[in-house]
Amino acid sequence: MKTEKNRGSASKGKVRKKMETYIIKVLNFLTKKGEVYKAEPPLDLKEAFSKFAGGENQMKKDQLLRFMVEHQGENNISTMEDLDKIVEKFLQLRNSCSSTKTSSTRIVDVYRKQGLSLNDFIDFLILDDFNGPLKDKVHHDMNAPLSHYFMYTGHNSYLTGNQLTSESSDEPIIEALKQGVRVIELDLWPSKSSNNDGIKVVHGRTFTTPVPVSKCLQSIKDYAFHKSDYPVILTLEDHLTPKHQDKFAKMATEIFGEMLYCPETDCLTEFPSPESLKKRIIISTKPPKEYQQSDSIRKPMPNGSEPSEEESWGPELPDSVAKLKTEDRQNSSDEDQEDINTSDNKSNQQGVRQYKHLIAIHGGKSKGSMKNRLKDDVKVRRLSLSEKKLKSASESHGADLIRFTQRNILRVFPKGERVKSTNFRPYIGWLYGVQMVAFNMQGHGKSLRLMQGMFRANGGCGYVKKPEFLIRTLPHEEVFDPKKPPSRKQILKVKVYKGDGWRLDFSPTHFDRFSPPDFYTKVSIVGVPADCAKNKTRVKTDTWYPVWDEEFEFKLRVPELALLRIEVKDKDKGKDDFAGQTCLPLSELRHGFRSVPLYDRKGKKYKSVTLLMRFKLETLN
Repeated sequence: MKTEKNRGSASKGKVRKKMETYIIKVLNFLTKKGEVYKAEPPLDLKEAFSKFAGGENQMKKDQLLRFMVEHQGENNISTMEDLDKIVEKFLQLRNSCSSTKTSSTRIVDVYRKQGLSLNDFIDFLILDDFNGPLKDKVHHDMNAPLSHYFMYTGHNSYLTGNQLTSESSDEPIIEALKQGVRVIELDLWPSKSSNNDGIKVVHGRTFTTPVPVSKCLQSIKDYAFHKSDYPVILTLEDHLTPKHQDKFAKMATEIFGEMLYCPETDCLTEFPSPESLKKRIIISTKPPKEYQQSDSIRKPMPNGSEPSEEESWGPELPDSVAKLKTEDRQNSSDEDQEDINTSDNKSNQQGVRQYKHLIAIHGGKSKGSMKNRLKDDVKVRRLSLSEKKLKSASESHGADLIRFTQRNILRVFPKGERVKSTNFRPYIGWLYGVQMVAFNMQGHGKSLRLMQGMFRANGGCGYVKKPEFLIRTLPHEEVFDPKKPPSRKQILKVKVYKGDGWRLDFSPTHFDRFSPPDFYTKVSIVGVPADCAKNKTRVKTDTWYPVWDEEFEFKLRVPELALLRIEVKDKDKGKDDFAGQTCLPLSELRHGFRSVPLYDRKGKKYKSVTLLMRFKLETLN
């Protein structure tokens, strides 16, 4: 009996303890969920304010102008009128977000007479509309050949999800173009369906549903230059007969009109520049041969060549009936000869010639040894390799890859095993000068964040000029070797001051049910292996307004190819909660105090969440 009583007492004690814990959490929640307390401003900010305000409590207009020019290095703000436009817009914007509305005219009058207080000054700095970490306009030389640029490139751009069963649509194409993607891939197949214009866009030999090619072309025309005026390149996976090629040529010419770039010669010895191709659409695929065998009766591939990106999936499936063949898929996924044109119909050669005339960037041969494939001919061309083949080539033919990409264009696409539309690490291509690192834009993850970070450079126009050491041959005919980078030449100092905006973009219980979040920030460098490094701040507990005030140093050998990754998390007992991320091209960082907006997992920018940081890049002797 005593034992049962003891057990009962123990059980009641546990229940009582749980209730007490619960009550404490509820009280904490009730007292902290409405927390508006903000910690003391970081010392650096107070010192900068005091220095430029001459020790006063208000920073006058002329003092703020001097701060912007001397401390922030703002070359585009040279007059008081330039500054007034920015500050007055900031004050009006802040007032519109405030719970207590004040006349915009009155706010501007106060600024003009009194200047900015310390809190005004800090709020001004943390608004990325005026003080972001990157330049928002194109500033690279855009007059070099296309081969001198990294290009924002999509893979199977029409797919809404995985590579086997998802729908094909023009919506992913529209979204990609809105984000600044400049290279769109379409897989073209003949279609018997009256709804598909005789040509369908579909991932062949899978259960994916088709979309009419005309719908895709029309959407490309409508949204091609929504984000950027620089050229859009269509890479075609071509499985059409000459009859259908003729039909596609007429359709593309009718829809695109003067947007379509057709060079006078099909023997280019150098690619034109992005600047000369503004507002133009370019077609790239392997030119058709005059007489080729039927697509339905294939001969064995020549020795040394490989199946195409589509051929690895087996025979083409009709629109309504699909029968997947997966036995040899993993062994045949390293496809390089991606552009196919096959037909035995000799009566349509005129249509073939019209189609061939539209092809501005020719897909080149993919036969023989890797050394032979990467041979630099007089004519420039585009070559495609799978990520596996590129990795292998980088280990044995790294110098040949870089020499090839100095004049020609190389496209790298995900291996066939990436059925869930995941992506590989893009640096495997960028370090060797690969212009088109083709990504599944629907495959959200860390790799896509790196891609998004790279193409925030140069005003987000979709073209990023490659560093000179990837474009030019070094003395003694040497080329850049990512495995043997030069000695350390720069130090990046990154200081994380504070964060703000989570209370506006997240519900009070999103991170913790009974208390404010416990935020910390991770900062890392991604680039050549010698430059990669990670750091993180301390955890700031129970606050929506974390102030870390911590600085990190990164020693760099190749800053031109480095990206700065930033991620905020909420510390938990189990898996830490995601609270925002961004990725920034290191060589384009603006020095000084900067507002760094954060994005969600998919790369969509939060409305309010930002970090206040400082960047400083020092060159070593």
